[in-house]
Amino acid sequence: MTMNNGKYSNLEQLIMGRFHEDYSLYGDSIPDLVLSYKRGMNQTEKAAALKEIEQLKEDNRDNLDAAFEDAFGCHVDPVLWGHTAASFLDELKRLLSE
Repeated sequence: MTMNNGKYSNLEQLIMGRFHEDYSLYGDSIPDLVLSYKRGMNQTEKAAALKEIEQLKEDNRDNLDAAFEDAFGCHVDPVLWGHTAASFLDELKRLLSE
């Protein structure tokens, strides 16, 4: 799966914008990173990112870990943050919803 088709562009921007090799510039925890990114998002972008999380999970319900790795593996490894792909996406969703 490739993300360059724009189907998950808001989620891609969040992950690529915060969960990269220089993530510590924005914080040292998932909540810190999401909050720092969320500050620059408008309501439309937040709603779109939340919808994209659910769509990604639905589109890849049989192989979410592999699809997540394919799409975002060079930016973030959920296991290193104590998560599976599903629980990582659930955490992003929770934090974006707050």
